[in-house]
Amino acid sequence: MERWFNVGKIVNTHGIRGEVRVISRTDFPEERYKKGNKLYIFRERDSEPVEVTVKSHRVHKSFDLLSFEGYDSINDVEPFKGAMLKVPESQLGELNEGEYYFHEIIDCTVVTEAGETIGKVKEILTPGANDVWVVRRQDGTDALIPYIDDVVMHVDPERKIIIIRPMEGLLE
Repeated sequence: MERWFNVGKIVNTHGIRGEVRVISRTDFPEERYKKGNKLYIFRERDSEPVEVTVKSHRVHKSFDLLSFEGYDSINDVEPFKGAMLKVPESQLGELNEGEYYFHEIIDCTVVTEAGETIGKVKEILTPGANDVWVVRRQDGTDALIPYIDDVVMHVDPERKIIIIRPMEGLLE
């Protein structure tokens, strides 16, 4: 049984030429949305996903705008509103040393070098220079952990453990 991973949600159409507006959930949008790549549209009412091929990708405001081969008008893509874009696990590919897929990091327990448990990673922000891991602490508040070499000492996705060296002021 193939596992599927969300890469985004189609939230609306854009213009009249078949573009869709996507809120991305993918680690690598420039790679996922490359022209010629296959994506799969999952709609609630369908038993099987719709396979589409990316025709174009551009960023507009905070959205990724995609068009698909053979879907050239707003009428063709209107039924996709609210659907999820996914890829099969077999399409994920190998990452370089020190790179991880979001699904490998989310739910990892974050522990300091001294052995103090901070909490679990609940989401990942991608504001620019480096990712920021949002860690839900045991008291319910969030800690923001920058994914940089000075802070993140070790990541073990198999054991779901991340060891950090907190910088001054980081966990306050």
